[in-house]
Amino acid sequence: MKFTDQIGREIKINQIPKRIVSLVPSQSELLFDLEVGERVVGITKFCIHPKEWQNTKTIVGGTKNVNIEKIISLKPDLIIANKEENTKEEIESLSNVFPVWVSNILNFTDSLEMILEIGKFVGKIDESQIIVQKIKSSFSSLKPLKLKKKVLYLIWRKPWMSINSDTFIHDMLFKCGFENIVQDKSSRYPELTQNEIVHLNPEVVFLSSEPFPFKEKHIIELKSYLPNAKVLLVDGEAFSWYGSHLLKSGTYFKELIQLCSD
Repeated sequence: MKFTDQIGREIKINQIPKRIVSLVPSQSELLFDLEVGERVVGITKFCIHPKEWQNTKTIVGGTKNVNIEKIISLKPDLIIANKEENTKEEIESLSNVFPVWVSNILNFTDSLEMILEIGKFVGKIDESQIIVQKIKSSFSSLKPLKLKKKVLYLIWRKPWMSINSDTFIHDMLFKCGFENIVQDKSSRYPELTQNEIVHLNPEVVFLSSEPFPFKEKHIIELKSYLPNAKVLLVDGEAFSWYGSHLLKSGTYFKELIQLCSD
């Protein structure tokens, strides 16, 4: 069987894979929801859904520093990776030995295509179609803000970092009716100074739960120089996990939209 991954590489898989290594948290969760967990032999330390896999699967390192030798010892017949979350060097190194399918998720459409494609090569076409249909239904019932609000979505502190329009998070914000005020920045993850944030004057600031673990103290800090903004801690997984986790995101976004519509 031949498949083309999302960065245009042709992948040859001789049979439905029985030993899978997943190097992407959201795609590991998808494999669980496709009910092929017994075939997953290796995951990263960041693949936290389902939680029990951290104790029952072989941990092959982080997403950007995988243990190549450990992966080789697992003798996978398929490795699932991601262009952004994994390094080019490690993907190329593993591709010399094993079939490596690489996703590239920039928006909602990309994520649905990824779910369907993984469903094909793991032999779960019907199941993947059901997941996609449920996600589409959930998002189609979203009622975006009638009046768009200017939002600053922060993913890091020291330095402050946000996201531009070339990201999956941006597409999620757009679907909720938020205007990403740094969408035109050239960097995908622009760094911002305090003065720049004040000048941007966002109506809403979202502090993501990942990758930086923002806390209540950071709300207080932002409010000290953005007194008129609504500053909220938000679930980073809802905005950035692009697999079957989207089944949960739609409901979360409905609540968030309601919270910000006041």
